[in-house]
Amino acid sequence: MSRPSLVRTIRHIPFSRQCSRQFPAGGRRALHTSPKFFSNEDKTFRGQLYESTARRIQAQREAEARFASMTPTSEFARQSAFTFAIVFSCALAYWFGSMKPDTVSPLSTAPLSSMDPKGPKHNTSPTNLEACWTDMVSIVGKEHVSTEESDLQVHSGSDWSSYTTKDNERPFMIVSPSTTEEVSKIMKACHTRNVPVTGYSGGTSLEGHFSATRGGICVDFSRMDKIVKLHKDDLDVIVQPALGWELLNEELGKEGLFFPPDPGPGAMIGGMVGTGCSGTNAYRYGTMRDWVLSLTVVLADGTVIKTRQRPRKSSAGYDLTRMFIGSEGTLGLVTEATLKITVKPKHESVAVTSFGTIREAAECVSRVVGEGVPIAAVEILDDVQMRCINESGFTSRIWKEAPTLFFKFSGTKSAVQESVGLVQTLAKSKGSKSFAFAKDADEAAELWSARKEALWTVMAKRRDESDHVWTTDVAVPISRLPDIIEETKDDMASSGLLAAMVGHVGDGNFHAILLFNDKERKTAEEVVHRMVKRAVEMEGTVTGEHGVGLIKRDYLAHEMGESTVDTMRKLKQAFDPLCLLNCDKIVRIQKPKAGEVQPW
Repeated sequence: MSRPSLVRTIRHIPFSRQCSRQFPAGGRRALHTSPKFFSNEDKTFRGQLYESTARRIQAQREAEARFASMTPTSEFARQSAFTFAIVFSCALAYWFGSMKPDTVSPLSTAPLSSMDPKGPKHNTSPTNLEACWTDMVSIVGKEHVSTEESDLQVHSGSDWSSYTTKDNERPFMIVSPSTTEEVSKIMKACHTRNVPVTGYSGGTSLEGHFSATRGGICVDFSRMDKIVKLHKDDLDVIVQPALGWELLNEELGKEGLFFPPDPGPGAMIGGMVGTGCSGTNAYRYGTMRDWVLSLTVVLADGTVIKTRQRPRKSSAGYDLTRMFIGSEGTLGLVTEATLKITVKPKHESVAVTSFGTIREAAECVSRVVGEGVPIAAVEILDDVQMRCINESGFTSRIWKEAPTLFFKFSGTKSAVQESVGLVQTLAKSKGSKSFAFAKDADEAAELWSARKEALWTVMAKRRDESDHVWTTDVAVPISRLPDIIEETKDDMASSGLLAAMVGHVGDGNFHAILLFNDKERKTAEEVVHRMVKRAVEMEGTVTGEHGVGLIKRDYLAHEMGESTVDTMRKLKQAFDPLCLLNCDKIVRIQKPKAGEVQPW
C-alpha cells in the first residue's frame, strides 16, 4: 500500500480504533518512553504520524483530568464566593452612603436651629479667588474686572447706610457684565467654584443691603443701564437694572408718560425691585410691586428665567415676579424688568401747610385720608427737618421751622383747585398755622424739592467725618399714625441726638434720620429699637419701603412669627442651596453670636 493510500485508510478508521490496533496494552506510554519503538523507515513518515497522534491523545487525557478535578462541590464554592463578593460590595456601598445624611429636609420650613452652625461652606481661598478672577476676565474682559481698593470700598457700603461695614466685609473683585448671558456665565463660574456673590446697581439702599459679608465678588450692573424697548400703546417698558428712575421718567416724559415709583435720588431699577421700594407717590399709585409686570432673572446656578409675559394680568402659575420683588438679591440677579407705565397727569400742584405740633400734622393726614380727598401724595417733615433744610441752603426759599405737611395734587386743573380748597379747610380745622400752594409748575417743583432733599440736608449737619447717619423707616395702620409719630418724636428729642422725621404719611409710613458718633451709637440703636417695637405693637411693619438688609432681619420674627421667617429661609434654600447670593440678608443662615441681637 502506498503512503497516500495508508493516510487515507487511517483517516477513515476511528481514532480510538487506530490506537487500539496499532498499540498493545501499555503501548501508548511506550510512544514517549521507547525511542526504538519505530523502525527507521517509520520515523520518516509513519513514525511521525503516530507520534503526532500520541501527543494529541495525551493532551486530551490531561484536559479530561483537569475537568474531572472540578467537582460539583468546587463549582458551587466558586459560585458562592462570587455571589458573596457582590452582596458584600453592595452592603459596603450602602454603609458608606448612609454615613452622609440626606441633604433634603422633609420639613416645610427651615428653622435656624437646623442650619450649619459654621455657616455656608464657601471657597474664598486666595487660590480659588484668583482662579475665579481668570474666569471673570474671560467672560467680561479685563477692563471690566476691578480689584482697586477704592472700588472695593465703594461697593462695600456708604455714608448714608445705617449699617457700618466691617473691615472684612468687602468683595475680592468687582465684575461689570453687559448682558444677561454674561451674568449667567458669571453665576455658573461662581456656582462651580462656590464663590459668594453680591449684586450692585445704584448703591443708595440704607440697611446694609450690599455689604459683602462673605467676601467673594460683586456684580456691578452699571453697564446695563438702557431702555430696551418702549411699548407705548401697551403702556409698558422693558429696562435694564442700572437705569435710574429719574432718567427713565425724563425719557418717558417726551411721550407724555411716566413711571410713578419715586424713591430717593440716584435709585436704580435693580435696587428698587430688590427692596420693593415706593416713594412719595405711593399713596395714590402704590409701590414698586404694583408696577412690575415681569422680570428676567439669573438664578444662583446660572439658570436664566423669565417670570411671565407682558399682559396686565395673569393667573398662570406661581407669581414669581412678586417673589423676586423685595428679595434684595438673595434669590437671583435681575437683569431685565418689564414695567407698567401710565399717562402723565395733565396738571399738578403742591400745597404746604405748617402746624404747632407733630401730632396735629399727623391728625390732619388721617382726616384728609378719611374724607377721601383725591391727593397724589402727602409728606410730613418735622421742625428739626425744616431747620436742616433752611441751614443747608439746598432750596431757594426760607421755610417756617415747624411740623409741615407737603401735599401733591394731580388731575385736571379744576379738579386740582377743588382738592386744594378741601385740604386747606381740613388743615385749618386741625390747627394749621400757614397754608401756601404753588401757582405754577416751577413753584410746585420748588416746594416739592424740600422733601426730596431731606436726607442730604441732615447729612450736611455732620460735625466731622466721625459722624454717622442712621436712616430707618416703619409703617403702621393710618389710624395709629398720630400715636406713633408723637411718641417717636418725644423719644428722639429726649435722646440728645440730632434726629429728624420725614415720611410718606398718606399710607402710614414715616422715616427717622439720626446723626451720631461712635460714642452715641448705643443711644441711636436704642431709639431705633423702640421705634420699631412701637410699630410692631401697633400692628405695623418694621420697614415700609427701605427693606430688611442686615439691620431689620432680627425684627421679622416679632412682626410675622418664627414659622414665617423659617418659611422664608426655606425659600432661600430652594432657590440658592449654596447660599451664594447676598448671603445673610433678610434671614439669618447662621446662629448669631452672644449679644449680637438686641433683646426685645
